[in-house]
Amino acid sequence: MVGLLRSPTVQQIAWALSGLSILMFLWWIFGNYIAQNPATASFATFGLIPTLEAFPLLIHEGKIQTAVVASSIRLGGGLGIAIAIGVPVGIMVGRSKRFRELSNSPFQLLRMVSPLAWTPLAVFVFTAWDSSIIFLIAMASVWPVIFSTAAGLSKVDPAWFKVARNLGATSMHMVTRIIIPAITFDVLSGIRLALGVAWIVLVPAEYLGVTSGLGYAIEDARETLSYNHLTAMVVTIGIIGYTLDTTLVMLIKRYSWHKGSDEG
Repeated sequence: MVGLLRSPTVQQIAWALSGLSILMFLWWIFGNYIAQNPATASFATFGLIPTLEAFPLLIHEGKIQTAVVASSIRLGGGLGIAIAIGVPVGIMVGRSKRFRELSNSPFQLLRMVSPLAWTPLAVFVFTAWDSSIIFLIAMASVWPVIFSTAAGLSKVDPAWFKVARNLGATSMHMVTRIIIPAITFDVLSGIRLALGVAWIVLVPAEYLGVTSGLGYAIEDARETLSYNHLTAMVVTIGIIGYTLDTTLVMLIKRYSWHKGSDEG
């Protein structure tokens, strides 16, 4: 029993639960303060208890499920495009000095443009709001993938490629047997960063033009003054984002070159 309590995994879970408990306790105190203050009593449903009470109703009506599915489709589409473009371009940046020098300035300039600044262009080019949102997510999340992939490839020993050529490896062998295994850790790290950016862009992008998704659900709750529904959706966003991030962290640890030394 003592050995189980000293397990790093158990301790990590305990610390995580403790942190969440403190957060919920502070939220409960803040909610009570709002409810007891005459000036803010109308916002009492922002509190912890009203928010928790809203979940069964939202789940029964299917609002949470519908919003999650709609947002997941947009998020998956945008991230999928970002990965499909970012990994090959990142490999080119990492492998070709000329391409890296040629593309660095344009890429850095485009990377510094706020993703939401592309909204007017997206609306003009795409006829459907879903396509516009997917475009915005892709524009926001492609850069971490590109630069993480390129950074991972720059750490690969050039001797590996020379040995592979001497052994008769084709370009496809270079990619599948050397490059992909060597940069998997960095690609996943880039996807994790891209996910954080995409998750941030998704919600405000859904405030406009669409009638589904987590962002729309938050906006609808605000307009109807259903503050407990609003905070319930915010909590849902946090839970999903935390779950996705944790999953990627587990994959990153799985493919980390330093996994063996860390465990030791």
